[in-house]
Amino acid sequence: VQLQASGGGLVQAGGSLRLSCAASGRTFSSYKLGWFRQAPGKEREFVASISLNGGSTYYADSVKGRFTISRDNNKNTVYLQMNSLKPEDTAVYFCAAASIGASYYYWGQGTQVTVSS
Repeated sequence: VQLQASGGGLVQAGGSLRLSCAASGRTFSSYKLGWFRQAPGKEREFVASISLNGGSTYYADSVKGRFTISRDNNKNTVYLQMNSLKPEDTAVYFCAAASIGASYYYWGQGTQVTVSS
C-alpha cells in the first residue's frame, strides 16, 4: 500500500483543516488506518485511528472532540477533519496503514500543519 497525504497548511488558532490520505492498491478496505503527528523536537505521537469499515474510531485525548477521522473505502481515502485548531497542534501529520493484528507498517510522506496564535 502506498499512501499520499495532503491538505496541510497554515491556519489561525480556532480554524479548521481537513487532511486527506489517498492510498493505492485494491485491498484498502482490509487495513486499519491511522493518523500520527510529529512536532519539532518531539517524538511521533498517535492522533486517531479507524477500523476497516469505519465503525470504530479512537482518538488521543489531546484531540478528542476536535478532530474526526473517517474513511471512504470506495475512494481509497482516509480523512482527518481538524476543528478548533490550537498552536500545539502544529506538526507534520502522517497517515499510516496496518493489517489486522499488526503494527502500522505503511506510512505516507507527511503533510505540514501550522497553527498560528
